[in-house]
Amino acid sequence: MEKTQKTEAKKQIQDFFAEIKNKSPKQVKKIKRLAMRHKVSLKGLRKHFCKKCLMPYKNPKIRIKNRIKSVTCENCGYASMWRIK
Repeated sequence: MEKTQKTEAKKQIQDFFAEIKNKSPKQVKKIKRLAMRHKVSLKGLRKHFCKKCLMPYKNPKIRIKNRIKSVTCENCGYASMWRIK
């Protein structure tokens, strides 16, 4: 496996998240590792998949209460929570 540069890694990550709906957890894990290897921050992109099972969100339950956004995974039932600014 040949090494990729940081700019190439960013491009691969952007291309991956453009069509994340039909990806597997194994592919999400691979992209996360690529981002960590090249020190590329996923920022808002990490909200497109479940933190626990790494399955891309297709139809999640979204709840907002007291400036906290709660997204429940339809696959494993895990609730990820983020503060809304």
